Amino acid sequence: MAGYQIFTDATADLCGSMMEGLPSVEVIPMQVEIGGHEYTYGPRGNMTVELFYRLQREGSFAATSQINPSVYFQYFEPFLRDGTDILYLCFSSGMSGTFQSAQLAAEELQQEYPERVILCLDTLCASVGEGFLVREAVRKQAEGLSITELADWVMNHRLQVCHWFTVDTFDHLCHGGRVSSAAAVMGTALQIKPLLHVDERGCLQVIGKPRGRKKAMEAQLSRMEQGWTPETGRLVVIGHGDTPEAAARLRENVQARFPSAEIHVAEIGPIIGAHTGPGMLALIYWGNNR
Repeated sequence: MAGYQIFTDATADLCGSMMEGLPSVEVIPMQVEIGGHEYTYGPRGNMTVELFYRLQREGSFAATSQINPSVYFQYFEPFLRDGTDILYLCFSSGMSGTFQSAQLAAEELQQEYPERVILCLDTLCASVGEGFLVREAVRKQAEGLSITELADWVMNHRLQVCHWFTVDTFDHLCHGGRVSSAAAVMGTALQIKPLLHVDERGCLQVIGKPRGRKKAMEAQLSRMEQGWTPETGRLVVIGHGDTPEAAARLRENVQARFPSAEIHVAEIGPIIGAHTGPGMLALIYWGNNR
C-alpha cells in the first residue's frame, strides 16, 4: 500500500501544540491583499498574524483570493513523482472557490500520474475549524487508516465540527457585504457582538446579536453545552484574532464547565480575519448542533 501525504491550506490556522507527536501536514500558502499591497500567508510567506492585525487596526481592509491551480501543481507534483498519494483537506467551498481550483489541478495531475491516488475533500470548515478537522484526520492517519478509509471518515464527520464565532466590530463584516451599513451602524451603537457560525453548506452566517463581550462569550458556551459530543472526541479549539486575553478567559470558562476537554488555543489568521477583523473569538468542538 502506497504511503500518503495530508495537505491543507493556510486557512486552517494550525497551531504547533495541536500537532505535536503527529505526522506532518503540508500547508499550501494563500494570498492576502491589504493596504494596497499583496502578501503571502503560510509557509515561507511574508505576512504574519501580527502584521495583519496591526494593519487592520490602523484602518486597512483586506481581501483574499483563491489558490491558483498552478500552485497545486507546484506543491502536489513532487510527492506524486516520488510515489506518494495525496489527501487534500480544503477550505470550505461555501466561502471560497479554492476547492474548485484544487479539483481542476487534481484532474490534470491524475492524467499524468494515473497510478497515484489524489483526493481533494471539501471540509466545509474554516480557520481553526478547518484546522480542528485536519488535526483529527492526522490523528486517524497515525492510527493506521488508509487514504480511502480516512477520506470516508472525513466526509462522515465534517458536519460534526461546530464553529461558533463572535466578532468585536461590524466594520469588516460590512466591508465584505455580510451585513448592511445600516445594521453595522445600529450594531455598533448598541455594542452588539455578533454571534456567527459555519452552517451545513460551509457558509459563514450571523445567527445572534448578543450585547457586549460577556454575553457573546456566554452565548458560545451555551451552544457548546447544548451540543458537545465528547464521545466523538474531546478536542476543543479556541481561536482568537489578536485578542489573547479574551481567549484566555474563554479557555478558563470552557475548562471549568467541561473539565475533560482537551483545549488548544490558536491564532486566527488573515484568510478569515480579512472578513471578521481584530477581536474575533472562536469556539470549535465536536457536536450535534452545527
